[in-house]
Amino acid sequence: MSKKQDSFYFQNFMECADHSRQAVKLLKEIMIHFDLESLPVYLDEMHKIEHEADLKKHDLLNTLAKAFITPIEQEDILQISQNLDNLTDKIEDVLIRIYYNHITEIRPDALELVDILIRCCEEVCNLMREFPEFKRSKRLHEHIVCINSLEEEVDRMFIDCMRELHSICKDPFNVIAWREIYLYLEKCADTCEHIADIVESAIMKNS
Repeated sequence: MSKKQDSFYFQNFMECADHSRQAVKLLKEIMIHFDLESLPVYLDEMHKIEHEADLKKHDLLNTLAKAFITPIEQEDILQISQNLDNLTDKIEDVLIRIYYNHITEIRPDALELVDILIRCCEEVCNLMREFPEFKRSKRLHEHIVCINSLEEEVDRMFIDCMRELHSICKDPFNVIAWREIYLYLEKCADTCEHIADIVESAIMKNS
């Protein structure tokens, strides 16, 4: 396989990771400047990013279906692509749940969770930029460790958020609504970690 064909997969990963970063940054902006009446417009904007990510995934799948030789195992390419797409989907899912639960005010600790998630998505982008050099790179492992550490930070904060929600919030509806939103934020971080784990496994198999 030519270097040009090899680079297609890694470039696609980078572009998909960037869509996730765009999505989480948009989520942060929406939550900071929260306006209930503008949510339908923001949902359309978020869905455009998610749709572009889907198109990238389908481009990769179409190329992979015709490929005989690939730079890493086809299964790993498929898993990385699917999880990058899942990441953008789950970020969109957070906004969808803010919308259909008719959230009227953003909790400060949710913004803190999104801040960590932004760092996590940025590290996924860094990981994908470094991935093409996986046979020589000395920084790939650092990005994988950083993503794992950020995921653990989200887990700890998720527990704190849930405890405060159940301790302070007296409205059962708000408890149910925010519990779901926190859960999806935590799922976003889990997906980042899963991407890092698949990349680490692929490196080990191809080293």
